[in-house]
Amino acid sequence: MADEKKDLPKLTDNAKKVIDMVEKMTVLELADLVKVMEDKFGVSSAAPVAMAAAPVAQEEEEEKTSFDVVLKEAGSNKIGVIKVVREITELGLKEAKDLVEATPQKVKEGIKKEEAEEIKGKFEEAGAKVELE
Repeated sequence: MADEKKDLPKLTDNAKKVIDMVEKMTVLELADLVKVMEDKFGVSSAAPVAMAAAPVAQEEEEEKTSFDVVLKEAGSNKIGVIKVVREITELGLKEAKDLVEATPQKVKEGIKKEEAEEIKGKFEEAGAKVELE
């Protein structure tokens, strides 16, 4: 991404420093930053959504092929759930703990049904409540 040359505006030194800092942040840090910026400046990072026409019957019949694993609740065995998060996401201990404590959170996105079911089973075995979306 950084190597791509596009018609981008020249940045000030302050803006370059911000970009450098953002590049070094974890996903959880970025999510927290976005929430604070939305609150502070009264904006939303969500893209405007246009009202879609009623779906065609054929689209409804198609089976979903891509799933997101959403951790809804850690349950009483947080340590076990944190271990599963670390195993699946390769996050560090603090990031995994923060993710577990900030439920509901997407743990894995855009994966096949078999993998999503396997991950869901691991979480449920650890005592967590998980949904596939």
